[in-house]
Amino acid sequence: MSGKVYAGERVRQARERLGMTQGALAAASGLSPSYLNQIERNQRPLSASALIRLSAQLGVEPAYFADDTDLRLASALREALGDPIFAGAGAAAGEAKDCVRAAPAMAGEFVRLYRAYQALGEEYRSLRERVGADPALSGAAPFPYDEVRDLFQLRRNHFEAIDHAAERFAEAADIRVGRALEDLAGYLADRHGVEVRVVAGLTREGVLWRFDQGQRLLAIAENAPRESRAFFLAHQLALLEHGGLIDAEVERAGLGSAEARGLARTGLANYFAGAVLLPYGRFLAEARRLRHDVERLQAVFGTSFEQVCHRLSTLQRPGNPGIPFYFMKVDLAGNISKRSSANRFQFARFGGACPLWNVHQAFNHPGQVLVQLAQTPDGVGYLCVARTVTSSGGAYLARPREAAVGFGCEVAHADQLVYAAGLDLRNLEAAVPVGPGCRVCDRESCRHRAFPPVGRSLRVDGLERRVVPYAVTLG
Repeated sequence: MSGKVYAGERVRQARERLGMTQGALAAASGLSPSYLNQIERNQRPLSASALIRLSAQLGVEPAYFADDTDLRLASALREALGDPIFAGAGAAAGEAKDCVRAAPAMAGEFVRLYRAYQALGEEYRSLRERVGADPALSGAAPFPYDEVRDLFQLRRNHFEAIDHAAERFAEAADIRVGRALEDLAGYLADRHGVEVRVVAGLTREGVLWRFDQGQRLLAIAENAPRESRAFFLAHQLALLEHGGLIDAEVERAGLGSAEARGLARTGLANYFAGAVLLPYGRFLAEARRLRHDVERLQAVFGTSFEQVCHRLSTLQRPGNPGIPFYFMKVDLAGNISKRSSANRFQFARFGGACPLWNVHQAFNHPGQVLVQLAQTPDGVGYLCVARTVTSSGGAYLARPREAAVGFGCEVAHADQLVYAAGLDLRNLEAAVPVGPGCRVCDRESCRHRAFPPVGRSLRVDGLERRVVPYAVTLG
């Protein structure tokens, strides 16, 4: 946690949950009543010592007071207010942060309400387009994906109960490193009577694996690589042995639709599978020993580049956390299919990602690991790593699927990565100025800007030609 942290509302909410008065908390934590009062009114930031004392007295992790969630919420609030429906009421970055600090619950509900409005609008447009083609079609909008992404983001991509269950399973079932496919297939046969069979032609149906409950048969596409086959088996075991645990997590999330609950269930089964193939304690120890060298970790655990990158972004177990990484996967058109962040890095929800980010440049260097020292508009430096990953189509006429995966951490942790070799991490003047996307980026003179930031008035007077064809009034 770096920078000034204003967490008055979080302190007050945690104190009131315990039924403590402000004076009682001040006495118990050794803080002066006036200082605690200023903290709760967001007039003073939390010092490091106050943070530790309050965490202990309130029974929460220090990360509870981190401003990561508030920063993401402020970014979402700015995007929402940039909608023309609000008639130019867009908020400057500072105004959005102030609003979130003063009333985080209300700001969160406003963003939820706005997204519900968007989802209804999208559903209406989709339904209108399909009327006359098939009256039975509802034209359901894709927003459940966003709801599930928000759930994983809120949990910092770590689900402790599922992670522990997967680690215990891998140990009890004696899933060996490098032999996970054989061990998981044997376990499925011995414990569940499930036969694993490689089947030709599944890919032509658009299927990677299919489970027949009646025949107790798990069919795997013939062109699925070894590491993917092991992942599919572990996913099925998650549902067979820990379906109740996964369902409990889904229920606790309070998702708004059956589609979102189904997607969350699949996502959590995938989470379990990744944690089986890369058990927390063993994987974290190797990641530290190998300085987070993804290709060497691939070789040790017999997994894919993408699987290792994704697992690195989930290592936030209380008491033994790894480096907070962001992780994402993007296609050639810039569509982000996977994204999560355990740090302050923010992804734009709409409008595309920053073209200066090396994850887009990876397509020009297939198979090559690209490293980038970058800085976001809030002044935070990041070490960003990206590489393409390709899935074969299984036949000449089938188009292979090419994507790029990226992960990164704040420069405060970057010296623990092999990818920092030869970089001057203290010289952010040489960092590439990236952002979450043009709509929420305040860099006025960026020559790569596609459109102006939300909520800003433009000045186009014809008296000068700027790097971008308009001047923006920034708050």
